[in-house]
Amino acid sequence: QLQLVESGGGLVQPGGSLRLSCAASGMFFGAYHMAWYRQTPGKQRELVAAITSGGSINYADSVKGRFTISRENAKNAVYLQMNSLKPEDTAVYYCNAKLTYDTWGQGTQVTVSS
Repeated sequence: QLQLVESGGGLVQPGGSLRLSCAASGMFFGAYHMAWYRQTPGKQRELVAAITSGGSINYADSVKGRFTISRENAKNAVYLQMNSLKPEDTAVYYCNAKLTYDTWGQGTQVTVSS
């Protein structure tokens, strides 16, 4: 079973950048569809960006042009480069892997504030 560990969150000023990483342990990482979600208190978890096993990518409208998702199958890793961060990007960000079922990481906090 795949296990996911996120890193790279933190406090950043509006307009700044962060790069989140998700390290996966387990077999056949390349077969998984990977995604980043985020959640704020009292709200449902929402999809931020996704990348399929074949490399197809989609983004939430709110992050298009600012965030970039990528994966390195040789390193069992997926990344989220976040630029031009806004206060409304503040959330806990979760890495997700999907094959026959969903696997989630523990989440990493991103806070955008001056």
